[in-house]
Amino acid sequence: MDASLLIIIAVGLFVVFAIIQYNRLVRLNVQVDEAFAQIEVQLKRRADLIPNLVETVKGYASHEREALEKVVQARAASTTASSLPAVAAADGMLTNALRGLLAVAEAYPDLKASTNFLQLQEELSTTENKVSFSRQFYNDSVRTLNVAVKTIPTSFFVGLAKVGEREFYEVEDPTIRNAPNVKF
Repeated sequence: MDASLLIIIAVGLFVVFAIIQYNRLVRLNVQVDEAFAQIEVQLKRRADLIPNLVETVKGYASHEREALEKVVQARAASTTASSLPAVAAADGMLTNALRGLLAVAEAYPDLKASTNFLQLQEELSTTENKVSFSRQFYNDSVRTLNVAVKTIPTSFFVGLAKVGEREFYEVEDPTIRNAPNVKF
């Protein structure tokens, strides 16, 4: 074989290898973006359930204004958050506020028996499970991307793909790391 043919083959193999690594990094980055968008979708769904839940509780426990206001304020903060740390903080604040609201509901047997409240409670519970799954999927995607960014050979192509390490989704307050208990 001619030396120039070997060089062409070697360069061709390197180009194919570079394209594969570049595409892998881009694909992992897109997966992380998609996973974060999924968290936002589930948090939006939860935020959309809250006005109905607040109105239902308000009908039975209208003098529990503080708990209701905390939920409304936390919902407002969660709908305006956009960066990962802001979304995580707002998510935690809303989870705490919902815990408070659901604790208030414990004191009202008629409310706990209300069909509307029970339906909203079930939807909220389902949504909380989806939020939890979305967080886990996001963190799994970030882990996969971060490993690729830090390890050889993909680390050589990070600059070319304009991809970097991403932050994990973490809830600051350890008391709100779990979904609120919405069972009565």
